[in-house]
Amino acid sequence: MILLTLLWANPAAALTSSTSAETAQLFELHCAGCHLNGGNIVRRGKTLKQKALKRNGVDSEAAIATLITRGKGIMPAFADRLSEDEIAALSRYVLEQAAVDWQASP
Repeated sequence: MILLTLLWANPAAALTSSTSAETAQLFELHCAGCHLNGGNIVRRGKTLKQKALKRNGVDSEAAIATLITRGKGIMPAFADRLSEDEIAALSRYVLEQAAVDWQASP
């Protein structure tokens, strides 16, 4: 009922919220095992924090998407597990979360 109300009142906001929730779930399923809260339990310097993304040259959607798709080093490739749309959504999600230092939304 709430989603229907949101769709009627502001369809774009409702879809963005739903998409963000779905992307957060994708991140939890495929990424959080190593990158919980934007960190990195395997390699300390390879976090998803904004400073580390810039330092490692993966501070754009395209660069993050390439990394997710192809993998690098001990990070596996996800091209065979995720669709292009899912990879693009995860790339945006990582940049959005890095911009707010991976702080939880209220």
